[in-house]
Amino acid sequence: MSLIKANEFRGLGAGELDEKKTSLQKQMHELRQKKITGQLDKPHFFKQLRRQIAQIETIKRESKNVK
Repeated sequence: MSLIKANEFRGLGAGELDEKKTSLQKQMHELRQKKITGQLDKPHFFKQLRRQIAQIETIKRESKNVK
């Protein structure tokens, strides 16, 4: 899992941001399942995913306020 910078998200369109958010939410769900079953090796991924989802939400909100 690689960390994506906010500037890279700003270059994406609204549809692409929605797709990326959905993808990240699916990854978060998979991590939760691994945690429950005891197969989670790298718990720091939770923080990274939450941060990326928040960045996407912030960028979407910023673009709505600009228009």
